[in-house]
Amino acid sequence: MRLTPRLDLPGGRCETESILAENMADTQKQIVTVGVTGASGAILAQKALVLLEEDARVARVHLVVTEAGQRLFAEELGLSAGDLKQLPSRILGHPAAKIEILPNKDVGASIASGSYVVDSMIVIPCSMGTLGAIANGISDDLVARAADVMLKEGRKLVLCVRDTPFNRVHLENMLRAQQAGAVIMPVVPAFYHHPKTIDDLVTQYVCRVLAQIDLPQEKMYRWAGTPASKKAEA
Repeated sequence: MRLTPRLDLPGGRCETESILAENMADTQKQIVTVGVTGASGAILAQKALVLLEEDARVARVHLVVTEAGQRLFAEELGLSAGDLKQLPSRILGHPAAKIEILPNKDVGASIASGSYVVDSMIVIPCSMGTLGAIANGISDDLVARAADVMLKEGRKLVLCVRDTPFNRVHLENMLRAQQAGAVIMPVVPAFYHHPKTIDDLVTQYVCRVLAQIDLPQEKMYRWAGTPASKKAEA
């Protein structure tokens, strides 16, 4: 009987197994698309990007900013127009490690196809024009096309609509988008956590948004009931 010679390999995992394990770990992290439109609320987008950049559960963030959104950053945050590739770093105040910016006119970008896996997408803030495009399947730019992909693939899409008062067209578009699978989350501040600053209001709202895409944040205030209700339960 001939014995098959054994290779003298060191113990432990081989290099291939290590690479596979690393890749599997990466696939367990979320890939998120963030769309920014021209509706007022650049500070909301900034906070969302800061939290996503810091979140260890996030592998990559695809950022798409409309032309009106770029103007919004300039007018509300003082981020003057310049090289689009440098926008994520200017928003964060330091080099971005996870955020990749994609031109809004690039409808051939990766996120424009359902074969490219994106776990979730938020449009923050979401203008009524972008809402209308998404609700009616008008994919004439990358923000609308990426959102359309999320709906057709049954993936999480959160629209942070920011306009008041709502007219009938706005309301019908919200209903249409919600029926197609989107989460409609108007920018409405909460006060039960006794906010002291604008950042308190912004952080709580953005944390609620991220919780919708399965990324709950430690900074989010969670209501635990009033002392009276706790006493009644006891």
